[in-house]
Order: sequence, then structure tokens, then C-alpha cells
Amino acid sequence: MNKILAAIFLLSAVCFAVEPKNRVLVLVDKDNVKQTHSVFLKSLEERGLKVTIKRADDQNLELIKFGDFLYDHLVIFAPSVQEFGGSLSVNEIVKFIDGGGNVLVAASTNVGDAIRELAIETGFEFDDDGTSVIDHHSFDTSLDSGDHTTLVIDSKYLTKARLIAGDRTTLGPILYRGSALVSGSSNKLKLDVLNAPTTAYSFAPGKVVNEYPGAVGRSTILVGALQARNNARVVLTGSLDLFSDQFINANTQPSSNAAKAAKSGNGDFVKALSKWVFQETGVLRVKSVFHHKVGEKQPPREYTITDDVEYTIEIEEMKDGKWVPYSANDVQLEFVRIDPFVRTTLKGNGGKFKAVFKLPDVYGVFKFLVDYRRVGYTHLFDVQQVSVRPLLHTQYERFIRSAYPYYASSLSMMVGVILFSCVFLYYKETPKTTSATHDTKKTQ
Repeated sequence: MNKILAAIFLLSAVCFAVEPKNRVLVLVDKDNVKQTHSVFLKSLEERGLKVTIKRADDQNLELIKFGDFLYDHLVIFAPSVQEFGGSLSVNEIVKFIDGGGNVLVAASTNVGDAIRELAIETGFEFDDDGTSVIDHHSFDTSLDSGDHTTLVIDSKYLTKARLIAGDRTTLGPILYRGSALVSGSSNKLKLDVLNAPTTAYSFAPGKVVNEYPGAVGRSTILVGALQARNNARVVLTGSLDLFSDQFINANTQPSSNAAKAAKSGNGDFVKALSKWVFQETGVLRVKSVFHHKVGEKQPPREYTITDDVEYTIEIEEMKDGKWVPYSANDVQLEFVRIDPFVRTTLKGNGGKFKAVFKLPDVYGVFKFLVDYRRVGYTHLFDVQQVSVRPLLHTQYERFIRSAYPYYASSLSMMVGVILFSCVFLYYKETPKTTSATHDTKKTQ
């Protein structure tokens, strides 16, 4: 009894010792950011996140101490910072991402060296200092200062992934003011969350456009994202005003006659965006995996070629802080040796995905492989290694239908040999009389 109580106490201690991943460090370059972006910061606290706000040049800044992360998420609202304070640096932030930490970065028209270097490390690049995204066809008449840099962007320019940006069919127009992001096609992990309209371009406001702009039309990225191979998430944007109280609470006044005045969709957009980057949504995990022969319940020590196998995997999704069964119809299973021998779509019901198939007529070391990659979700990867052996000599069929012609030829050969033997052994040839003997008998 004492041992049981001790085990329960130890388990409880471990559970309470593990802190939830809700520690957020917010770095600012101006103290008034707490007031100008209070709605967004308050929404983080309302979701149960523990928010710590510090100056980006604070000499006591620490993100990693003795190999442990002091925070789970990092928000950088300090566009002009040239160098981080304390032990914090771009290399340390990269290590933070490599260790599974999530980062949200918002810049402005004047981007400091630290933010530029961090963007390059994640596969993006900010346009030159002093440049802004300009659109003479779609700007906000009430918030714009006359240079057409306060854009009103229709939600159709958002990504289709609801987990990242919310439902764009119900989202209001997005207000944006800031610089542009660009990214090369070689960056396979990047996601374009929000692109500029086709009429927009990136250039210095008020100057004559005498050279080709750094970004034009849909190639101009306003909000970019990255999900690393370890499922760490990074979001970059060139607009700190995107998260401001002014833009969240504003009613848009678009210059285009075709567009109607509507409540800004910034509030819902940045909420969905922050939920995604802090891994409150779009997180998958494997709860259990079972595989066995059809008609049995336990996995065998080894399978035999052409066995009928049943495979079941249970997948859960994080929603509102709870793990719930994941629902999808596109989860696939591969039975792999070096290349896939079997690829089949699993049938899901209540988070359990199942497939029944016949093993190939090839023996060796195989893997049950589920490699699930979908935009907005974490990468789900599960491998179960098994051995497949050939048939035992007692397991082969005695008579194979396809070999019946050979059986018939063998039987015919045997019958022929028997008949030939009988003829050869028992047939006696009658002797023939010669002509001389015939003549002697005739004279007598």
C-alpha cells in the first residue's frame, strides 16, 4: 500500500513539475507599445498565456539558461532594434527555433539589422529601409496620410488554410501599413499567409519610380510564415500596425468604389495567426498504433508473406487546450521496405484510422509508415518496423492450379513409361519359318 501511495505521489509531483507551454516573452523598442497594442496583448492573457514584456535592449535579457528554455514563445515588436540586449542574439533565437520554440516578428518601414538578419535565417527578406507597400487603387481614406500606404486588403488574398488565418469567407478586410517581405522559390518550408493585391508595389513613398520596385503585385508578401521540420513555427510581417488597437477597432473606408465600408478583420486575423504560431491550433499527435493479423488481436513476432493484416492508428488534434479525435479522409499508410510496396488510404472513424490489406509476396524488414503533411498542421510521422518471412516448407500448397498442365505431362509420362515397360517385358514375337525348311517338308 505504501508503495502505491509513493508511486501516486511521485506521479503527481512530475505532473505538477511540467509547466504548460504558455510562457510568452514580448520584446518592444518603445514603452508605449503596451498601450497602442493593448487589445492584442490582452487577448494573449485571456487565452491563458503568461505574457512577459521587456525592452529589446534590456541588458538582463535571457532566452536560454543552462540549456533550458525560459520561455516557450517569443514575440518581437521591436522593428528598429539593431542589437538585442543581454545574452539574446539572432543565433540564440535560431537555437530557440531549432529547439521547438515559436517566434512572431512584426517590423515596420525602418527595419533594424537584428530583425533583418533573423528574417534571412528563416528564409525571408525585408525590402530596403524607407520603403513601404503602396497601392493607389485600394487604400483607407480615413487612416491614410496621403501617400497611399495604408492598404485595405480583401480577405481573398489570405491563405486558404483556416487554421493559420481564420475563415476568409467571413473575415473582414485587413488593414496593413508597413514594409514588404520577399522570398525565393527555393524556400520550400515558407507559407504566404497574406499577399498584396496585384495593384500594389514596394517603393519609397513620395519618390519617382525610376527603377523596378523590390516587390510588385502578388509577389509582395505582407505576412509570411514558416513551419520548421521540427514543427517549430515562425511568423514574420512588415507591419507592426497590423496588431495595433487602431487597426483592430477601425472601420475601413476603402478608396475603391467597388469595396464597401466594413469592420476591420484585423482582430480575428491576428488572433487566428497568434493561435497558430503559438501551437494552440493545428497540432496533431499519435495516441496509439495497433497492427495484427486479421482474426487475431496481438501482433505476431513476425509476419508471413501474403498475410492479411489489419492496421489501426489513433490520431488526436489540439482544440481549445484539449486533445480531441482528429477527423480527416486523406490519411495514408505505406508499407515500405525500401520503396512502398503498399499504399492505401485509411478509413477514419472517431479519430481511429484503419486499413486491411494483404502483405506482398516479398520477404524482408518492412515498416508501417504514416507520413502526414498538411498545410497548417504539424508534421505527423509514425513508423512501426516488422519482419516478413517466407513460407515454411509445410505451408506451401500441395497442388497449384497454374501447374496442372505440368502435373498432366508428368502423369502422361508415367503412363507412357508403364505401357512401354509392359510391352517390352511381356510381348513375345512369333518365330517365322525359313524357305529351306519349307522346301524340305514339301519333298518329304
